[in-house]
Amino acid sequence: MIEVKTEESEIQKRFNFHNLESMSNELFLLEIIDKNNAQIGSLWGEFTLQRTLIKGGLRFALLECPNALAWTITIGYDNDEGSVMIHSTINRKEKNQEFIDEIDEFLDDHSELLKKSFDEKKVVINKL
Repeated sequence: MIEVKTEESEIQKRFNFHNLESMSNELFLLEIIDKNNAQIGSLWGEFTLQRTLIKGGLRFALLECPNALAWTITIGYDNDEGSVMIHSTINRKEKNQEFIDEIDEFLDDHSELLKKSFDEKKVVINKL
């Protein structure tokens, strides 16, 4: 959880493919396909990254990922504008410890960069 005062609309405007580097050091943009999809590279290979507006914020998913990795960035429970929640899922009950550690590192990096982005009040509007 990131302690920050924000709104759903700010999350949705702030984080898009044009500023992927403000969300992760472990994802890099290869090509924007359209406003909802981009080809990205990552520690795990190349994937289509899908960005979806959802209640409370955004959902990102690696479409070709064999583990169906997806994560959300949303305002806290009950529209708590004092925090941002990051939640991640995969489609496996059990994974080896190395993969779990990689996901933990990805989420830690993601959280730190999102916090920094909110602290700096940078907003990049999606131009597509």
